[in-house]
Amino acid sequence: MKKKHGSESEDASIDMTPMLDIVFIMLIFFIVTTSFVKEKGLIVNRPDDQQQTNKPSKNVSIRIDENGFIYMNNRQIDIKRVEANVQTFLAENNTDSAVVQAAEKTKHGVVVEVLNQITRAGVPKLSVVVKN
Repeated sequence: MKKKHGSESEDASIDMTPMLDIVFIMLIFFIVTTSFVKEKGLIVNRPDDQQQTNKPSKNVSIRIDENGFIYMNNRQIDIKRVEANVQTFLAENNTDSAVVQAAEKTKHGVVVEVLNQITRAGVPKLSVVVKN
């Protein structure tokens, strides 16, 4: 007997190349069409390191006696040199506050001038203490 079809002896196989091409084309399509949305949220102000807050910071301390003499770090300074002395202090120490201790009989103009010069030097927080 003679066989009509000679393909019975060959194994049947499926060509996977077109299917892989389609899968890769779909993968590229989804990657290109995907939109990445930046999530919205609140901005949180976190405190600084504990190491920095544990360091005691020195305050700018200025004393004015009843005669109008100005003392900074137990040294008498001229009223025109307060700003320069405070800037020097700020260069050496990290602080944002100043304390002005004035005697009760001190003239207000002297205290105001000292406060103005401290503010010009770059100290944002000021405190005034009146000494009896």
